[in-house]
Amino acid sequence: MQTARDISGYRKHWAARFGTAPFMPMSRAEMDALGWDSCDVIVVTGDAYVDHPSFGMAIIGRLLEAQGFRVGIIAQPDWHSAEPFAALGRPNLFFGITAGNMDSMVNRYTSERRIRSDDAYTPGGEGGKRPDRSVIVYAQRAREAFKDVPIVVGGIEASLRRIAHFDYWSEKVRRSILLDAKADLLVYGNGERQICEIAHRLAAGETIHDITDLRGTSFARKSTPEGWIEIDSTHLDAPGPLNPPVDPYAMEPEIRAANTPATARPVENVVRFVRRVKTADRERSVIRLPAFEQVAADPVLYAHASRILHLEANPGNARALTQRHGDVDVWLNPPPIPLTTKEMDYVYERPYRRLPHPFYGDANIPAYKMIRFSISIQRGCFGGCTFCSITEHEGRIIQNRSESSVIREIEEIRDNVPGFTGVISDLGGPTANMYRLACKSPAIESACRRPSCVFPAVCPNLNTDHSPLIRLYRRARELSGIKKVLIASGVRYDLAIESPDYVKELAQHHTGGYLKIAPEALADGPLSKMMKPGVGAYYRFKELFDKYSKEAGKEQYLIPYFIAAHPGTSDEDMLELALWLKKNGFRADQVQAFLPSPMATATAMYHSGKNPLKRVSRTSEAVRIPKGLKVRRLHKAFLRYHDAENWPVLREALRRMGRSDLIGNGKHHLIPAYQPSGTGQPPQARGVGPAQRPFRTQHTGLPTTPAVRSKPFKSKRP
Repeated sequence: MQTARDISGYRKHWAARFGTAPFMPMSRAEMDALGWDSCDVIVVTGDAYVDHPSFGMAIIGRLLEAQGFRVGIIAQPDWHSAEPFAALGRPNLFFGITAGNMDSMVNRYTSERRIRSDDAYTPGGEGGKRPDRSVIVYAQRAREAFKDVPIVVGGIEASLRRIAHFDYWSEKVRRSILLDAKADLLVYGNGERQICEIAHRLAAGETIHDITDLRGTSFARKSTPEGWIEIDSTHLDAPGPLNPPVDPYAMEPEIRAANTPATARPVENVVRFVRRVKTADRERSVIRLPAFEQVAADPVLYAHASRILHLEANPGNARALTQRHGDVDVWLNPPPIPLTTKEMDYVYERPYRRLPHPFYGDANIPAYKMIRFSISIQRGCFGGCTFCSITEHEGRIIQNRSESSVIREIEEIRDNVPGFTGVISDLGGPTANMYRLACKSPAIESACRRPSCVFPAVCPNLNTDHSPLIRLYRRARELSGIKKVLIASGVRYDLAIESPDYVKELAQHHTGGYLKIAPEALADGPLSKMMKPGVGAYYRFKELFDKYSKEAGKEQYLIPYFIAAHPGTSDEDMLELALWLKKNGFRADQVQAFLPSPMATATAMYHSGKNPLKRVSRTSEAVRIPKGLKVRRLHKAFLRYHDAENWPVLREALRRMGRSDLIGNGKHHLIPAYQPSGTGQPPQARGVGPAQRPFRTQHTGLPTTPAVRSKPFKSKRP
């Protein structure tokens, strides 16, 4: 893996003399009180400003402040005119534009494209405080306010729309958001490394158009510069040996053997990339994806482009990508180098107030209430779930904080955060139990192109030792004044069963009666398209969890999450799941269908009907896609088999499927034959109320997982 400049090692900008702001200013009056005549950077965000490291604007703002820059915040501005975007004056360096912790379309619309009535990131939970496609709208208004100020877009919305992408809400392929926002530079992934360098280079006199060599950024250019080697992506995705001959799927002895040509053997059923250029030329190689116009017109080419993008996602071996949009190229530099533990500590130990800005008074900001006593210990996810955007945004290499840094943050919460009662609500991140888990070999890690380290099984090269996490848990709960440390982040149970001691620790000390886990499906069809483990791993985890809970004298339960209408799912698969739920006594409270988020692999399946986990061609594997409102509602109805409103549609489906034997009033039936009066009316007839969604905390300033899951609760147990 390449190294990068330490983000804490820059010489501070001259404005560091102003010191640390209590809160980053949201008004000219606050700027005056700080003695500022101007801001160096202004961050525009679709969220309310909460000075907490779970909120992206706070992380970026405090990080730039630590570099010596003056940062102002324009939070949830009225976008109907440019006036609110000029409220803090002209920034000296650039506008940083983000939609906030959630994609604005996921935030505002349900999986059935209904408008949500609430917004967890807004005071009072009020909906409608941000525009659709916020990055585009905010960038346009900022440009109107100050035409000559560079505009840098970032955050989850920009990150997942960095190339031509399928847009579920319009059911079409849209071009890169970089062009629609008319931005000068797009930062993708976690942006700390990029944003520090951008600020320092602009402060040193470079122009925004000079910055074309920065990893983790995207920009527009007319053509490929002289000296670069172009590779046609349609010639690249073909079977063949990986060069240099390091097999990223082999154990160490096999790697050594593979280095001898006479003993090298291809691994069956593994797609390789044919190296078209010499190793020395890789830094000057760029892969040309099919143009926007091509992928917009041809779903198979879209799936191919998605596959290439995901295979070129490892910072250790990724090459630049370029995609033509009309008369310009959208150029993507390789992903940023992951932050070191020292850098992670530096980011999370800035002087956050851990409170909303005083501007909001006593208003309730639901997202803040849920995460104010939670702590992020890691970033990234190597699970590779195809419906999830974590890997596309944060990468699959886990970035860890030090144990001591986490302990210091717990003490900070204990001593200084109002309302703390002694309970830490979460120590986690995108996944609860990937802390300090990594590939056993740096050489393998840098060469690997596998999208997941745990599918179809846990990779033998993956270190699954949970001991560092167990030590952290024990040290945290032994602190004076700490009554309980809960784990609210999702537990990857196929990893947890590799460490029974971790399951014991979790069950006996860190579960508050219920533990959420995510099998997502039962049948091989959807599981293979999700890249999730089979139900056998769930049963093994449940056996351990129940055993250790009983040993501790605790009655505790697992709450499984499932996704309806995911690519690869048939009606029969959903029926099997409904029968399993009934047999095990689960009743789903809130259920939503798969939501195709931009750039996700499952979204490419949804749009193209092809499987980009394998080589894509006209005749390659087709994927069953539950499309259309009728089938998506049916799949949701199977998850809520107990709801009388769903019984008419389920009766119709069961008869069509030849399963009328499941209709009746006995215990072995799925649904009854009778219909209670006043139920079973179409949604438009009975008046559907505000759509709700589960809120899943992610501590790195990211949105909830775009594929919204069911939220079951326990009613009875067998």
